Amino acid sequence: MAGEPISTEQLERLCHRYFWAVDYCQGKDVVELACGTGPGLGVLGRAARQLDAGDFSSQMVESVRRHYGDRVRVQRFDAQHMPYPDHSRDVIVIFEALYYLPDLAAFFRECRRVLRPGGRLLIATANKDLADFNPSPHSHRYLGVAELHRELGREGFAVRCLGHLDVGSVSMRQKVLRPVKRLVVASGLMPRTMRGKRLLKRLVFGQPVPMPAELAEGQRPRDVAGSLAELPPGQADRRHKVIYCEATAPG
Repeated sequence: MAGEPISTEQLERLCHRYFWAVDYCQGKDVVELACGTGPGLGVLGRAARQLDAGDFSSQMVESVRRHYGDRVRVQRFDAQHMPYPDHSRDVIVIFEALYYLPDLAAFFRECRRVLRPGGRLLIATANKDLADFNPSPHSHRYLGVAELHRELGREGFAVRCLGHLDVGSVSMRQKVLRPVKRLVVASGLMPRTMRGKRLLKRLVFGQPVPMPAELAEGQRPRDVAGSLAELPPGQADRRHKVIYCEATAPG
């Protein structure tokens, strides 16, 4: 939620993924699924011809309405059953939420239904194939590069995956403490409460910053495209913290 403490790396990830999506959204009909409190909706809305948003949580939907007013059309719905006509959207965005959906095959079919031919599904997700990966206790299933190619390919999508935040380029603090985190994960000692996780993140990532209600244009990272690495299809990636996926609908 806006104002809650997050790590500086979390803020960097937040900014990077939304400004990555902007180029796909220029002049397009766009919907962001699982939008949460909508920190990136202002960024997407300035680029899109039309922007809709949705979340499964009524609390999140009301938060978006309070902040954005009539700038964004937002409603509560299940991403596996979108309230949009067939072939009515050019871009579907789902960031750091794919793993909360119980039926990914149904979701991908629904995206194929809603997208126009050649439309794009944009995904950002934590990389499950890292050695110190720690899944959310509320998640269903994470997809890595190999699974994204295989499962989206079954629905006829052309898939391209990109890696963000190479673990070889992290700060010295993280290089020292990431093996500790890996040990904590492997031993089953990872905190399960949000408070416990915040304390661990503070140890690894340093002083937290407030979660913004809305990203500003001035927060655009330098050279967004240049900081991404093309990932070979069908292979697990073990170098990047975040996987981006650009899936193009058939037709």
